Amino acid sequence: MSITLETKQGLIAGDGILPIRMAQYAKDNGFEVVCISLSGDNYAELKKYCSKIYSCHPGEVNKIESILKDEGIKQLTFLGKVHKKVLLQLNKFDQRAIEFIKAAVRLNDDQVMLMIVEQLEQIGVEVLDQTIFIKNLMIPAGVLGKNKPTKEQLEDVNYGFWLAKEMGRLDVGQSVVIKDKMIMAVEALEGTDACIKRGAKLAKKGAVVVKVAKPKQDKRFDIPAIGLKTLSGMHRKHASLIAVEANETIIVDQEKVIEYADKHDIVIMAV
Repeated sequence: MSITLETKQGLIAGDGILPIRMAQYAKDNGFEVVCISLSGDNYAELKKYCSKIYSCHPGEVNKIESILKDEGIKQLTFLGKVHKKVLLQLNKFDQRAIEFIKAAVRLNDDQVMLMIVEQLEQIGVEVLDQTIFIKNLMIPAGVLGKNKPTKEQLEDVNYGFWLAKEMGRLDVGQSVVIKDKMIMAVEALEGTDACIKRGAKLAKKGAVVVKVAKPKQDKRFDIPAIGLKTLSGMHRKHASLIAVEANETIIVDQEKVIEYADKHDIVIMAV
């Protein structure tokens, strides 16, 4: 289903490079981007491409809604990492946000995000597919770079892919760490990078990381993504391969990621 994009776009930005890439592409193609920044790590870069940028805590629901209304935002994109631990920082949440959380049956990713999308729709704001402005960062099937997987690694990938899909179906996490057909770690509240650190430490050397989209992935939020931070974390803990789901995963700064993987003998593949 095709949609007509508004000239003025909203961006709710978490950590990382993805919000910057979206804002840059949108500006280069004639869109005005108004950003609500939930993180400080990319604020300066976002200012280069956004006509306005507001700094908010994820729990400031009333403030965020007021900004969207005042700016006349009708469409917005969620991009960037907002750590799940924010749900433990209730002292920073406004009363409306606290009531919002209390109303949730479960505080898993999809439940929370679907409630947010519903709230935004009630004030006339449409949440867009995260990939609309960054489709060029999605990767097709194949091995990236010079390093090729071994037969044993492929067996771990196959097992890890199945397991990660099951974890995604349960909305637990999207990443797993495998070594010799044994489960070293499953992603939960801590996020992918911490999951890799924990699992690869147990594996000691040669861990295989698998990251997939959820079986019924809602592309308005939580599209799987990896970047240099992921690879550097793997290198520090001597993990040997990362497999992602083809055509469903974003690789940020792909050339730099492949160069890093080649240099440090890490296999990157999309399956």
